[in-house]
Amino acid sequence: MDILHLVDRLEELFNDCFAIPLTNNVIVNEDRMLEIIDQMRISIPDEVKNAQQIIAQRDRVLAQAQEEAHRTVKLAKDKGDDIIARDAIVEAAQGRADQIIAQARVEVENIRIEADDYIIETLGALENELSNLINQARNGIAKLTAERQGFAGEFEDSVEEAEKEAEE
Repeated sequence: MDILHLVDRLEELFNDCFAIPLTNNVIVNEDRMLEIIDQMRISIPDEVKNAQQIIAQRDRVLAQAQEEAHRTVKLAKDKGDDIIARDAIVEAAQGRADQIIAQARVEVENIRIEADDYIIETLGALENELSNLINQARNGIAKLTAERQGFAGEFEDSVEEAEKEAEE
């Protein structure tokens, strides 16, 4: 399940809560909230698995590029060996082999850079999502704690006023 969908469900749960009159406090369905939090815990490893799959895919692409480079080098060497008797042809073949090797190395490096950029971008987005979720959770905890403390203070003031009125 998408983590952003779960955040939306958590926000919807909060918006559907019953307000406690004369306070900023609300009554939250504990079971539904815990269920959403559990789903979030399950979903986050899925996001990490997706990032790991991207890294594995990058490694496969790099391995394929290196294998292609090795095949190209071997092919160039084989062709060079076949025509070794002719100096001019041998020099041309060696030059072409060096060019192919250089080109293969450039292509491998370009693929590696593109794969790394993609992974950095994807992991950065994941990090931002996780940071946002953590900040939202912290803000919610802080707000609920502040509201709880405010409610407790109001409750104590009400009890004191009732005791004073009872004494009078």
